[in-house]
Amino acid sequence: MKVMLRSIVVFILFLSVISCQNENEKVLVNDVNNQWKKNDVQTFDFDIKDAQNQKNLMIVVRNNNDYLYSNLRLIASLENNKKKISTDTLNFVLAKPNGEWIGTGFGDTKEIVFQYKLNYKFPQNGKYSFKVIQAMRKNVLPGIEDIGIKIQNLKP
Repeated sequence: MKVMLRSIVVFILFLSVISCQNENEKVLVNDVNNQWKKNDVQTFDFDIKDAQNQKNLMIVVRNNNDYLYSNLRLIASLENNKKKISTDTLNFVLAKPNGEWIGTGFGDTKEIVFQYKLNYKFPQNGKYSFKVIQAMRKNVLPGIEDIGIKIQNLKP
């Protein structure tokens, strides 16, 4: 009975993931194991085949109650063929002043999507890398489960 119930749950999760995918966006997420080390660079490689079309770049953060702060500071860079295009220092607010998490989700884990570069036009087609490190004052940052980038195609 447990095996059948587990199979049904896995199938429903699979269907929900498939149905939620959108061909106009790409989401790349890395698991940081609830312990993001200060020097641990999270890298996301992707291809751009339609540089003439603008895109929205957003940063995806999943945190839980082990996270001790209301904000998250990041240093993000965008590279094309290992050549830096831009580097940004970012500060994102994860919680309201009363301590309530802003993100959505069930249970302890919350997900929030932050705007990074809106209406961005890549300089050319090719291979790109988005790299991000945490810039908080702790060598190991507990409570961050996943970090990622969402690339959303805008209609021409």
